[in-house]
Amino acid sequence: MAVRIVRLGSPRLEGEGTRIGTVRRPPRGVPKSEFASGNWYDVWLPNLAPSVETVKLAQQAATPAEWAAFVKRYRTEMAAPDNAHLIELLAALSRHSDFSVGCYCVDEAHCHRSVLRELLAEKGADFGTPVSAETLAAPRCSS
Repeated sequence: MAVRIVRLGSPRLEGEGTRIGTVRRPPRGVPKSEFASGNWYDVWLPNLAPSVETVKLAQQAATPAEWAAFVKRYRTEMAAPDNAHLIELLAALSRHSDFSVGCYCVDEAHCHRSVLRELLAEKGADFGTPVSAETLAAPRCSS
């Protein structure tokens, strides 16, 4: 059992479980009926997305100091009681079921989901064994 951190809209990995979209807005131009079938998300949880103002900090971060300012502000938002309870809940669920959380950003290193991963880890989330593309492409024994 584990939580995976994913890019929304990417192909689902085996055992990924329910996809939770931790984004402020649904995907543009995609009908709600296609969110799950299009590999966006099964459940939308905008509470764990950065505020509009904080997203702007991330988008404008061109230096490590500016990125650190984004991280600090996002962590402050996630420390609010309702958000902190959600993070604790997801960390606990990761020890008993498979699911994934994600965002649209191409680069996880410059996305709130990298910080969300840290927050979940701090609460004891189980991330399981990382699955690489090479592992998925490796031939399987058929005996």
